[in-house]
Amino acid sequence: MLRLVMFLGTNAAIMLVFSITSKLLGIDRYMGSGNYQSLLLFSACAGFIGAFISLAMSKSMAKRGMGVQVIDQPSNETEAWVQQTVFRQADMAGIGRPEVGIFNSTSPNAFATGMNKNNALVAVSTGLLAAMSREEAEAVLGHEVGHVASGDMVTMGLVQGVLNTFVVFFARIIGQIAGGGRDGQRGNMMIYYAVSMAAEMVLGILASFIAAWFSRRREFVADRAGAELGSRQGMIGALKALQRVHDPVGLPDEMAAFGILGGKGSLMQKLASTHPPLEDRIAALEAGWGK
Repeated sequence: MLRLVMFLGTNAAIMLVFSITSKLLGIDRYMGSGNYQSLLLFSACAGFIGAFISLAMSKSMAKRGMGVQVIDQPSNETEAWVQQTVFRQADMAGIGRPEVGIFNSTSPNAFATGMNKNNALVAVSTGLLAAMSREEAEAVLGHEVGHVASGDMVTMGLVQGVLNTFVVFFARIIGQIAGGGRDGQRGNMMIYYAVSMAAEMVLGILASFIAAWFSRRREFVADRAGAELGSRQGMIGALKALQRVHDPVGLPDEMAAFGILGGKGSLMQKLASTHPPLEDRIAALEAGWGK
């Protein structure tokens, strides 16, 4: 989840800065009314540049944002085990050995990110290493290596580029319609700017739901990689450990939302979630994935 949240957040910030800058510099004025081919080309350039800048920045931002300590020379047995496990799994998956790191967090978590499958970062939290057995932690690391081997970050960059393109394109068309056509009159231009910015925010939220849906699909594939590079029982055990964290024992469903880790969430939360429900992932593995 951390990997995608950082990527989507960076992408949204870049697109917002681009939108404001293009209006302040008057770039939008050159996208004449009815010139939809030029507008689509402009939107595609903006959309894919924003997505791939986010992708290029993902590894350095993850290191700084999460305080990841990259393991160059292991200083203890745990660091040596984590690094050796990731390297072994990367060799099994046929990809370049990624950088391996550990970050301080009481929450059990791990993520993988990077511009390409041969130049990635796999990081795991101290909380996960403390809460899970070696077999379970090995499966989680395999899950993250699976994301790298499948090129999920690059694929997400392409998906986000397409989504950005249509967000920019349709937001400006909506702005043009609301402004009564871009005839150069300041009043119409002010309406165009205000409406297109508002439309971009609304369409951006809808686009994030599509990106989250894609991410949820990829999690099942990464779970299978975790089962194959680690073990199926280890992956199931890891998910059940996460389930115990996210569904506290002793709180009924109607009270779980008031617990420190929250309940099952609203429909909006489910649409925006980058991961499918843990029970669905466990069921998929128990049905035979990764045998």
